[in-house]
Amino acid sequence: MCGIVGYVGLKNSIPILVEGLKRLEYRGYDSAGIATITKSGIQVYKKAGKVSELEKYIKSNEISSPLGIGHTRWATHGEPTDVNAHPHYDCTETISVIHNGIIENYQTLKKKLEESGHIFKTDTDTETIPHLIEEMLKHTNDIFTAVRLALNEVEGTYGIAVISKKEPDKIIAARKGSPIVIGIGENENFVASDPAALIQYTRQVIYLSDGEVSCITKDNVITRTIYDEEIKKHIEEITFDLEHIEKGGFDHFMLKEIHEQPETLRNAIRGRILMEEGTAKLGGLSEVTDLIMNARRFIITACGTSWHAGLVGKYMLEQYAKVPVDVEYASEFRYREPVLYQDDVVFLISQSGETADTLAALRKAKSSGATPLGIVNVVGSTIARESKAGVYIHAGPEIGVASTKAFTSQLAVLSLITLMIARKKGIMSLSEGRQVVRELYKLPDKVQSILNDTTQIKFISDIFHTHKNFLYLGRGYNFPVALEGALKLKEISYIHAEGYPAAEMKHGPIALIDNEMPVVVIATKDSTYEKILSNIQEVKARKGRIIAIVNEDDHTIEKMSEYVIRIPHTLDFLMPILSIIPLQLLAYYIAVKRGCDVDQPRNLAKSVTVE
Repeated sequence: MCGIVGYVGLKNSIPILVEGLKRLEYRGYDSAGIATITKSGIQVYKKAGKVSELEKYIKSNEISSPLGIGHTRWATHGEPTDVNAHPHYDCTETISVIHNGIIENYQTLKKKLEESGHIFKTDTDTETIPHLIEEMLKHTNDIFTAVRLALNEVEGTYGIAVISKKEPDKIIAARKGSPIVIGIGENENFVASDPAALIQYTRQVIYLSDGEVSCITKDNVITRTIYDEEIKKHIEEITFDLEHIEKGGFDHFMLKEIHEQPETLRNAIRGRILMEEGTAKLGGLSEVTDLIMNARRFIITACGTSWHAGLVGKYMLEQYAKVPVDVEYASEFRYREPVLYQDDVVFLISQSGETADTLAALRKAKSSGATPLGIVNVVGSTIARESKAGVYIHAGPEIGVASTKAFTSQLAVLSLITLMIARKKGIMSLSEGRQVVRELYKLPDKVQSILNDTTQIKFISDIFHTHKNFLYLGRGYNFPVALEGALKLKEISYIHAEGYPAAEMKHGPIALIDNEMPVVVIATKDSTYEKILSNIQEVKARKGRIIAIVNEDDHTIEKMSEYVIRIPHTLDFLMPILSIIPLQLLAYYIAVKRGCDVDQPRNLAKSVTVE
C-alpha cells in the first residue's frame, strides 16, 4: 500500500519524483503529494486523486529543488482529500514526512502531543510522526537522531521518508513492516518503497530491514538501528529491466501480464526440471529437503489470490506427497492460537513478499519452532529474507493490481515442489514423473494457444457485462479456480460474483439461479467430469445461463451450455494453470466494457502492507 519516492543529488528532483510516483501508483492512488526544500523552506504540493492531478498542479507552479520526497496514498486513516494527502508537517513546518503503514498507537501519541501544545490538521495517523520528531528535536539538534528516537515511541508498521529545512541535504528513511529500498547513484541517491521507481536511474540498491534507519545524502548512506547500533549494509543489484514495468503496446498492464504468462511459466520452471530423472530440483530448498521430506504436516498460509494458489497446492500435495495440508488465511492464522509442531513445514505464499498478514504468520511459525518456507516473487523482499529457505516464482514485476501471472507462476512452483516430494518418496514412478515433466514443458505453449484466439471470450463479455451477479462453479482442482475467477471479476468490474464447489450449489446457492444468472462452470475432463455434468443439468433445469470452460474435444457439454470456451488438455493437477486463463480474460474484457479502471480498481492497491 502507498508509494514512497525520494531524491537527493545535483539534478532537479521534481521530474524524478513525479515519474517515480507514476511507477508506484499501482500501490495506492487516492491522493499524491511531494515536499521539497527551497531557500524559503519546505514546500509541499499535494492533491486528492491520481498522480496526474498532482502533476497538473505542479506544472502550474514552477518548482526546482535538488532534494525532495513524494508519496502516492492508499487511504487508511482519513478520507482521500487534499488535506489528508501526504506529506505532512510538524507545527513549525520545519519537518515533512511521508509514510506507508499504520501507526497503531497514534491516538495515544496524538493525545499526549496535543497536551504538549501540538496542533493537528489532518485525520491521519501519519501526522503524529512529524510532531513526535519535532518533540525529539528539543533534545537533539540532529534530525537523524530525532527520527530514531521518535520511532522508539511508535507501535505499528512504517516505511517513512523525512526531510528537515534545518538539514536540507538529507533524507532520513526507516522501515518496520513496510518496504524501503535505497538507490545508489553517482553524486545522487534515491529512496523508494519499490525498486520499480528507481530502475531507470540505478540498479545498485540497499534494502532496509525492520528497525533500521538511514541518513541519505547525495554521496553517502549511513544506516543504524533505532537503538543506535551501527549496521553495515550490502549493495545489491536490481535484476529486472525497465521494459518489464512498461505496458509494451498493451492497453493495460493487466492485459500485458495475462499475455506474459507463457514466458513467466517458462521462467518458473526453467533450470528446475530433470527430464531423465522425471523430477524437479529446487536449489532454494536444497538445505531443507530433509525437513520437507520428514514433515508431519504442511501448512500453507497466504492472502487473496495467493490463498487460492495455496488451495490448489493442498490438493496437489495431499494427492501426490501423501502429507496432510492445512490452508490458512494469514490474517486469521496470526490472531488465533494454531497448534504448531517443530516438524511442521509452513509455506508462505506472497507475490510481493511484503504482505503484512503473511509476514506476521511467518514470524508466528518461526517462534513456534516450525520451518517457514517462502514462495515469493520479489527478490530481496522481507518474506524471502526471513524465511528459512524458499523458492522464487520469477514472474517479474506485476503492476496490475489484480494478480494474474503471479498466480499461474505460484501454481507452477507448487507443482514442482509436489513433483520433487512425490518422486523422492517413491509415490510417483519414474514414468509418471517423466509424464509430468513433459506436461510442464508443454504448458507455456498451451497457454499461448488460449491467448491466440480470444474472440469467443470477448463475445461473451459483450453479452454479460451489464449483469450484476455471477456464479462460478468448479470441482476438485477447479474449485479454487472458480474462487479465483470470481475474485478477478469482483476486483476489476465491481460485479458481485461467488465461487462455489459445484456439489455445494444445491445446499443454498441454487436458490439464486434464474434465467438472468450467468453461471460459469469449469468443466474440464478430469476425475470429477461426470459429476460436473450433473451439476450443469441442475443449473440448466433452473434456466441458468451456462458459460462452460471445456476441453477442446468436448462436445457433450456444448449441448447443455449457452456458451463454451475451449482450452487444451493437460494433467488434472496442472489444469488450473490453463483453466484460469479464460477467466482472467473474461474479467478483463467485462471490466473494459463497463468502463472500469482495470489496472487501478477502486479501493484496492498492490502489496498490502497494512492489516
